[in-house]
Amino acid sequence: MNNTRILIYDTTLRDGAQTSGISFSLQDKIRIAGELDRIQVDYIEGGWPGSNPKDNIFFSEIRKAELQHAKIAAFGSTKRQHYTFDNDDLLQQLVQSGASTITIVAKTWDFQVTRALNISLQQNFDLIYGTVAYLKDKGFEVFLDAEHFYDGFAANPDYSLKTLEKAREAGADMVVLCDTNGGTLPHDIERITRLVVEQMQMPTGVHFHNDAGVAVANSIAAVRAGVISVQGTMNGYGERCGNCDLTAFIPNLVFKMGYKCAASGALAHLTEVSRYISEIANLAHNERAPYVGNDAFTHKGGIHVSALKKDTKTYEHLDPALVGNRRRVLVSELSGKSNIEVKAKELGIEMKEGVTLPAKILKQIKSLEDQGFQFEAAEGSFELLIRKASGEYVPFFILKGFRVITEKNEKNILTCEATIKVEVDNRIEHTAANGNGPVEALDNALRKALEKFYPEIGELQLSDYKVRVLNEKGGTASPVRVLIDQKRRTEHWGTVGVSTNIIEASWQALVDGIEYMLYKKLLSRERQHSDG
Repeated sequence: MNNTRILIYDTTLRDGAQTSGISFSLQDKIRIAGELDRIQVDYIEGGWPGSNPKDNIFFSEIRKAELQHAKIAAFGSTKRQHYTFDNDDLLQQLVQSGASTITIVAKTWDFQVTRALNISLQQNFDLIYGTVAYLKDKGFEVFLDAEHFYDGFAANPDYSLKTLEKAREAGADMVVLCDTNGGTLPHDIERITRLVVEQMQMPTGVHFHNDAGVAVANSIAAVRAGVISVQGTMNGYGERCGNCDLTAFIPNLVFKMGYKCAASGALAHLTEVSRYISEIANLAHNERAPYVGNDAFTHKGGIHVSALKKDTKTYEHLDPALVGNRRRVLVSELSGKSNIEVKAKELGIEMKEGVTLPAKILKQIKSLEDQGFQFEAAEGSFELLIRKASGEYVPFFILKGFRVITEKNEKNILTCEATIKVEVDNRIEHTAANGNGPVEALDNALRKALEKFYPEIGELQLSDYKVRVLNEKGGTASPVRVLIDQKRRTEHWGTVGVSTNIIEASWQALVDGIEYMLYKKLLSRERQHSDG
């Protein structure tokens, strides 16, 4: 265990908010800050006061949130060249933000100073020194984000280092080396960072972008070189290719490198918080993300699963529970009997026929997958398959028949109607419903027919519907696979159907989804009855 304590500085609410497709509301930012505090990041950069009204309000509202651990940091730039300290509105907004920590971005690449700011190199020194000294006199903790530092060091190391020295002379609490363009590789990061840490003899942090795909690796290299703080974002959000992904960096720091950080004791919540922030951002969660992705501890190959039954270390580098994730075993044509046995145990299904039933189920699955079925994203259909094979499942209704009519009139108006007849407990229900398309019409008719028998169907929602052509050479006669995701309250599940008829494939998936929900409800009632 390394006794060095690394400070985690999260900039999801500022840098992460610059991700294409993300637009956090004020309430989103407050809720995310609460989750970041829950996993005990040390600093939460709330935004840039003065850049927009939302950020201004955030800094006043976050004071009411009663965070337990994290400090709130406000981000801004050095004083502008032709303003005094008192009449630079952007600087005064930082002072009035109420944040205890202020992070000032400054140019450290001579090219950026003369090209972007259009000022002299000495004037840039004066802005850095003056701004840091002014904020320190006001009583703030001040960090200097050394923008473009690594590119600047490559071009003119003497000038880049002098910008840091100006910040140190003015009393900065930390200098943060930024790879703003994200193109520097780990071996150069470690070499340059070690030189800076040794020469500056003051607290040093880093901030990496992921344009070369190495932001996490660069952060690891910088820690090895002696920095005490790493900036990043949850899920790696950020402009262009994103920032250092803290959901990967923090577990690497703690479990692989043996360093301490405040978040060490809260990593059991990491996956949950990561997914929560994905939802707030309205972006699909990266299921292949290390540590927090749904696939991070997912096993498909039969040899792998067989070995996992003996010892999980055979194919897992870490216990998923340490980061709040879980082990998943998939069943496919690559599976062995071990996959079936592990999956059945996970679902609480007893394999009464011992060795023969898993082999029988495996043969059935391989036959179905040969037809185009896929159970990796359809665990609802897979569970029903096992329960049917084990003889414990009885259908909740019997289809007597359905008809779907699609009409288009001379006014180019398209209408779809489905008529369905089902039997439940020897009672026949015959009904019809409309929809925007044939699948929706069929879904509406089925729900309408079953609701009087199973009122909970009214809570069922179809959240995703995907169709994939399995043999494009077959043209419109090709078989299709339909994957449907449904949810009820906080639960969600996937089901699958395959046919050369898209309506039939959709029907298979729809029925599995409804029957899965009803069966789960039945199991829940039985458990409550037995517990009572």
